[in-house]
Amino acid sequence: MQRSRAISVLITATLGISLAACGGGPADDPNTISVAYHRYGNTLQVDQWMQRVKQQYEQAHPGKTVQLDPVVAPEGEYLSKLQLRMRSPSTAPDVLYEDSFNVNSDVEAGYLAPLDERLAQWPDWNQYIDTTKQAGKAQDGKTYGVPLDTDTRGLWYNRRLFAEVGLPAEWQPRTWDDVLNAARQIKQRRPDAIAMDLALGKAEGESVSMQTVEMLLYGTETGTLYDEQQQKWLVPSKGFADAMGFLSTALAENLTQSKAQIADAQYDKVFRDDLTRDGKVGIRLDGSFASGNWSDSGWNDWHQTMSATPMPTQHGQPPGTVTLSGGWTLAISSSSTKQDDAFEFIKQAMAKDNVVEYAAASGNLPARADAAADPRVVEANPLNQFWIGLLGTTHYRPALPEYPKVSEEIQKSVLDVVAGRPPGEVADQWAQQVSRIVQPANTRAG
Repeated sequence: MQRSRAISVLITATLGISLAACGGGPADDPNTISVAYHRYGNTLQVDQWMQRVKQQYEQAHPGKTVQLDPVVAPEGEYLSKLQLRMRSPSTAPDVLYEDSFNVNSDVEAGYLAPLDERLAQWPDWNQYIDTTKQAGKAQDGKTYGVPLDTDTRGLWYNRRLFAEVGLPAEWQPRTWDDVLNAARQIKQRRPDAIAMDLALGKAEGESVSMQTVEMLLYGTETGTLYDEQQQKWLVPSKGFADAMGFLSTALAENLTQSKAQIADAQYDKVFRDDLTRDGKVGIRLDGSFASGNWSDSGWNDWHQTMSATPMPTQHGQPPGTVTLSGGWTLAISSSSTKQDDAFEFIKQAMAKDNVVEYAAASGNLPARADAAADPRVVEANPLNQFWIGLLGTTHYRPALPEYPKVSEEIQKSVLDVVAGRPPGEVADQWAQQVSRIVQPANTRAG
């Protein structure tokens, strides 16, 4: 998923530990397991959640120890650093926090252990929503990750700023032009504000691909990156070219954050939320999890100013709106010699109450049906029912080993558009690169 940005900036002594030193638990200690996860951003939920699960596991299993190994890096770098560690049993963690979009590539590389036999003996697996189970399933039909959460995406907007510039409190854009026109009205009447905030920066990694480009592409007539029935990647893609055109227009008219902000690695970590809280962002294409970040930073009354509405399809064509879902999983390293203990940790982590507490704090949507129905989740966020309602027409990224490389090319294309290259030229270059990655025989025009 693009994952939820429910990640940690809790500064501890582990920040000084080198990547190599943060490897798996000591090979000569059969009672210690290591757990690697992503810690980088503007909230504390994952770190706090891991600390809580560690305590629970150690209390429930006397004599056992959990070594928490946070990997501090931007999201894209986290994935590459984690894969680097997985190459050697001496540095591979026993349990890893795995983005669903990376499962297939890690399975193909031989890094993950299948979990099907263990899941069959775990009654709680029956509580998982069927669609969320797909997050941890690979092309071979086996399951390699237990999903923690899911999410949806749409347009957040500031009602107070909208009232100030003459836009409706109950905003329901029907087309891309409606979105652009609203942003233009904000820019004209509040030039000090960011009219439309989008994930565009290099440091934002997969968010650029999923949360910006694919939220546009999946709302075009092309409709997808990959044709599941024909098993073909859609390149060249008119939808991709149209998405690049939308971004080019928004950038050329200065409707987005500035190029300096786009290039600033701290923008997504800190400044985006600060500006939103200060009423200086009109529209923000983002996920259901954003409000969890706000609450965690102390902005508990965000709902007094912020609302959300679905992202429309390009021309308002059926189904009228578009959203994408992702999610993060817990997986077990194939090189772990302590897989029984590793799975016991996963079971503890994914207990209903832990999932409920995480979802209520982070703003993410639980992968467990019983957790999703829990009053603590429903009441934690006044917009949770809105976000859950979008799941009916959601899309998921292609669960294919090639996807991470395709995503990298999407991110490069966005950087080219930000730099001012013509969108048609960028789309053509993207099509050539993707065709090379997936092989021409596996493509068709879309």
